[in-house]
Amino acid sequence: MRRFRSSFPKLVQLSKLISLVGKRTLITGAASGIGRSITKRFAEAGSDLMLVDIDEEGLQKTKDNLPDYPGEKKIFVVDLSKKTQIDKLWSSFGQIIPDILINNAGIYPFADYLKIDEEFYSKTLDINLNSVFWMCQNFIKRRLDRGGIIINVSTIEAILPFKEDLAHYGVSKSGVIALTRSLARDYGKNNFRINVMLPGAIKTPGTDSLVKQAISRFRFNLIKTGYDFQTRLALGRWGDPDEVAKVALFLSSDLASYVHGAMIPVDGGFLSS
Repeated sequence: MRRFRSSFPKLVQLSKLISLVGKRTLITGAASGIGRSITKRFAEAGSDLMLVDIDEEGLQKTKDNLPDYPGEKKIFVVDLSKKTQIDKLWSSFGQIIPDILINNAGIYPFADYLKIDEEFYSKTLDINLNSVFWMCQNFIKRRLDRGGIIINVSTIEAILPFKEDLAHYGVSKSGVIALTRSLARDYGKNNFRINVMLPGAIKTPGTDSLVKQAISRFRFNLIKTGYDFQTRLALGRWGDPDEVAKVALFLSSDLASYVHGAMIPVDGGFLSS
């Protein structure tokens, strides 16, 4: 009987697939919350780290509390709402360009749509959307001949607006999804893998502050929104930032070698409920 040689590649050990040893990762919004958790997981995976935020104290705290792994760790204080500072950051790297870019930084200030002025709206777009646009452009331009990995962070609010007074936020984060899919289409052939995560119901210092504010100020609309939100969670609980970090690690590793242009909800089943 004629034997056929298998065309399947030899299996790689799981520990090697998840390892980021020898890789360099740039993470924005690394001073707290989801960004800090992503930083910890990527340190554990052995990646060198370039941590970006406007909060220098928070960045230093993130760096000081990282696991004792051998990867290099550097912090960069940058106002991501300003393109000039973004361009200056990338110019400062010289030939030391990250292999992985995670655009996590963002703000979600509540505001009545009818009272929003141009300054407020522009700031939201500059931080949540425009910074992602310019960070991706710098990254792709410098790695066009070798490719790389981009993970952008949007939100379930971009798919299904649930909370009041966040129209500006929804616009900015919907743009992140559109940008991600466009870049995935255009640059996959250049060996880039580009995906977007959609976190929801994640307990962070920001969400904890909203809960305390709703209770202390008797903001019954926020209390009702929180109750309705909770009842839609298929898993019946809020998520931990580390649960987002683990998805980011998966998308950055060779475990996700054929995942490209995808929107990945990390929301406890909210969007499917």
